[in-house]
Amino acid sequence: MAPRDRPQFIVLMGISGVGKTTIGRVLAERLGWRFFDADDFHPDANVTKMRRGTPLTDVDRQDWLDRLNVLIGTCVASGEPAVLACSALKRSYRAKLQRGHEGVIFVYLKAAREVVEGRLSDRKGHFFNPDLLESQIAALEEPVDAVIINAAASVEDIVEGIVDALG
Repeated sequence: MAPRDRPQFIVLMGISGVGKTTIGRVLAERLGWRFFDADDFHPDANVTKMRRGTPLTDVDRQDWLDRLNVLIGTCVASGEPAVLACSALKRSYRAKLQRGHEGVIFVYLKAAREVVEGRLSDRKGHFFNPDLLESQIAALEEPVDAVIINAAASVEDIVEGIVDALG
């Protein structure tokens, strides 16, 4: 892939616990890009619901997705490449994130339930209630137009796989 053909914005997607934030930070550092975590853009009401173990609805996610679309647009328009860790579970969510922006690519971090359950049980200090895992699995519409990476691998191998896939 020629440098001008490289994406300007990478969305690392997948269910909670696949390593989006960890991979995103390392990938952004490796590329020299900015990193954003979509969790930081949730309204307080969404965070409260997730802490209680209440799944978010499509309606709950609309303002959040709008905020993220603006973020992506700002980065792309300014020529500032970035990595965003974002669940982006449904095709409609991915379409909303990408709407109006060229140079956005999705990287799907895919892992078996057992891997994710283990990571969620070890995670401390995050608002996501592990009881919500089932709702995320049910909502996930696996992408067919994304780079797909085995999220059970080591951080280094995952980042290397993404960099290789992007050229």
